[in-house]
Amino acid sequence: MKDMAAILDILEKTYPDAKCSLDFTNPLELLVATVLSAQCTDERVNQVTKSLFNKYRSARNYASAPLHELEEDIRPTGFFRNKAKSLKSCGTSLVERFRGQVPRTLDELVTLPGIGRKTANVILGAAFDTPGIVVDTHVSRIAQRLGLTRHQDPVKIEFDLMELVPRPRWTRFSHELIWHGRQICIARNPRCPQCPLLEHCDYGQQALDTKAGGDPVARRAESAANGRPAGPRRKGGSR
Repeated sequence: MKDMAAILDILEKTYPDAKCSLDFTNPLELLVATVLSAQCTDERVNQVTKSLFNKYRSARNYASAPLHELEEDIRPTGFFRNKAKSLKSCGTSLVERFRGQVPRTLDELVTLPGIGRKTANVILGAAFDTPGIVVDTHVSRIAQRLGLTRHQDPVKIEFDLMELVPRPRWTRFSHELIWHGRQICIARNPRCPQCPLLEHCDYGQQALDTKAGGDPVARRAESAANGRPAGPRRKGGSR
């Protein structure tokens, strides 16, 4: 059983300023920025939206924009053709179904073109202060490495984390894991020795054991043969 209170305390102390890294001043801007952030860094998105938000100020602006023009305006974010189609269709849906306003519920948000649960939870948490677990690649990776979930499907990971994390902490917890994934728990070369969560991390403990010359798989087999509990060694030789 994971000590979630300790994990949450460490994350809060390590990342006291954790928040959404996308620049926005209203829910529509955040929706657009989040769509553009797919397969693109937040820094690049923020560069593009400086001028984009001055040009497109309403859902109707996106709905009526010539597709080729919108594509060129967002080209630096990559996958610009698909993103432009999503933004134009989303603008049309907002105008036709929600009077041009971004809806405030997850069930309504996910009906918009290009908006999935991840994007919806970003909007709910950052724009409307409604708690939500945002499962991006960082959150997915770290949740698995910490042993907080055994799933790879983002929705199943989201539900697992919702059970473990108090609801008021959902949004902040998501941003803390995202910051942690960018700074320490990197996908290919995680900085396990410097990680403040190492004591609570299954992956980190095994990684350090292996680097020290041990083989966690072989050790588990040896432990089982000797009648001892299997698992990665902890500090002091205990689990």
